[in-house]
Amino acid sequence: MADPGSRETFLLVDGENIDATLGGSLLGRRPAPEERPRWDRVLEHARTTWDQPVRGLFFLNASHNVPMSFVQALAALDYRPVLLSGPSDVKVVDVAIQKTLAALAERGSGDVLLASHDGDFADQVAALLTEPHRRVGLLGFRELVSGALVELTGEGLELFDLEDDVGAFTVALPRMRIIPIDRFDPWTLLS
Repeated sequence: MADPGSRETFLLVDGENIDATLGGSLLGRRPAPEERPRWDRVLEHARTTWDQPVRGLFFLNASHNVPMSFVQALAALDYRPVLLSGPSDVKVVDVAIQKTLAALAERGSGDVLLASHDGDFADQVAALLTEPHRRVGLLGFRELVSGALVELTGEGLELFDLEDDVGAFTVALPRMRIIPIDRFDPWTLLS
């Protein structure tokens, strides 16, 4: 186990998944700039969640084009953009995140926050959860997270809602939320 004074969080962002879920599942269209997550808030949430330094890794498919202004903005926010390319039949972002999660499990130290809804990461996340000293969390829209990942909350996976817990948005999103009973406020229905 790593020295507790030297702990850090690895924040892995599946940019494609977050954008596709936001646009396809919540909005039904491409998000407007003000409807996109504020990635600085996500990074700050990662820092404060476990009160330790964060290494933000933002995975992007750059097979066809590189959104340089976005990449530069991420770098200015202290993310490390991970630009990937490959054949069109390969989900390069998923493969890279799976490899990174597996490497973190091999490394044996580092807490992990994964921003994604994708059940393709369930095996790697489950492997991270077998280490009792490691904290593992998921950032996403609670009601849209893959069932394979939700099942892991019983194994210790912490789930943080991007809008409600992280505060990553400056506008309210049109969502049908699942409300944990300890957060239910009947007055929101009556006003």
